[in-house]
Amino acid sequence: MSDRYNSAVAAIDAANSADPRLDEDHPEALLYGQRMSEQCDRLFPDASDVLKLTARAQHIERWVLLRKDYPEGRIGYLSWRRDLADHHANRLAEIMAEAGYETADIEQAGRMLRKQGIKRDDKVQALEDVICFTFITWYFAPFAAKHTPEKVLDIVTKTARKMSAEARERVLSEFDLPENLAEAFRA
Repeated sequence: MSDRYNSAVAAIDAANSADPRLDEDHPEALLYGQRMSEQCDRLFPDASDVLKLTARAQHIERWVLLRKDYPEGRIGYLSWRRDLADHHANRLAEIMAEAGYETADIEQAGRMLRKQGIKRDDKVQALEDVICFTFITWYFAPFAAKHTPEKVLDIVTKTARKMSAEARERVLSEFDLPENLAEAFRA
């Protein structure tokens, strides 16, 4: 890896190390970023620096903007998600600029983190596939344990809809899902 890539990853990890929330005794955002990088490397071994950095920074400083600080309901939720995406994109832009990345790469990373062009832009879709695999691999089982079967099916269906056809096929070959959940990935 290049010096600028290593510098950017170190800055992302330093920011995420300040997360006060813990997951398996590690700062939550730091662990999430490491898991995202692992999935990115596995799914896209020839990924560009931009995809690798957006994967690592997808939840950079996520604790800064809390859901509870936004109104209840769908409008509040969507406002929170939009503001989070902007925060993630802006923080990564600062880090990439400081590491020496070109403006075009920084702008592309911003579009990816804001999910601008999902299903139309292969780069944005690649990041979304990484996000979905990370969720399925590490976060799905704890989520499923806390929710009704109907809610679980709803989330799995929404997750599958976000994924590329290739990623859905890969889920079916890599995970042993109950038939009702597997069906969501076949649609």
